[in-house]
Amino acid sequence: MTGVRFAVPGDYDAIAAVVDEWWGRPVLPSLPRLFLDHFHRTSFVAEGPGGGLAGFLVGLVSPSLPGEAYIHFVGVSPDVRAGGLGRRLYGRFFELARDRGCHVVRAITSPVNEASIAFHRRLGFTASPPVPGYNGPGNDLVTFSRPL
Repeated sequence: MTGVRFAVPGDYDAIAAVVDEWWGRPVLPSLPRLFLDHFHRTSFVAEGPGGGLAGFLVGLVSPSLPGEAYIHFVGVSPDVRAGGLGRRLYGRFFELARDRGCHVVRAITSPVNEASIAFHRRLGFTASPPVPGYNGPGNDLVTFSRPL
C-alpha cells in the first residue's frame, strides 16, 4: 500500500526523473517545474513502501473560473498500475476540489491515449470528441468534464 500526501516543490526532480520512462515517450515538456512551484498545495504524491515515488497528480483550483478545478498531469509507476492508485489520487483531488467550492473537474488528453480516455470515463468523466487545434494548430485534444 502506498501513502498519498500533498506535493512539495522539491518533488519535481523525482517526477522529472521518471515521467518520460513511465509514458514511454517524451512528455516532460508538458510538466514544467512551475506547476509544483505554484500548485503543490493542490497536487499529490504517492510514495511506495520504500519511500520511492509510486505516483503523482498535479492539479489546480482555477483562479479564473470560479467553481472549476483542473487536473493537469497524473502518473502512476508501471510497477503499481492496476492497483487502484490512480483512482485514489483522483479521489483525493475530488475531495480537495469539493472542499474549495468546486462543482466540476476538467482534464485533457491526446485522442490516441485510449487508456486515459477509458480511465476517465470509468471515473465518471464525460469525454468530448477530439477538439481540433485545442492546443494550437494540429494539436487536437479530448476534453473531460466531471461534476462533483
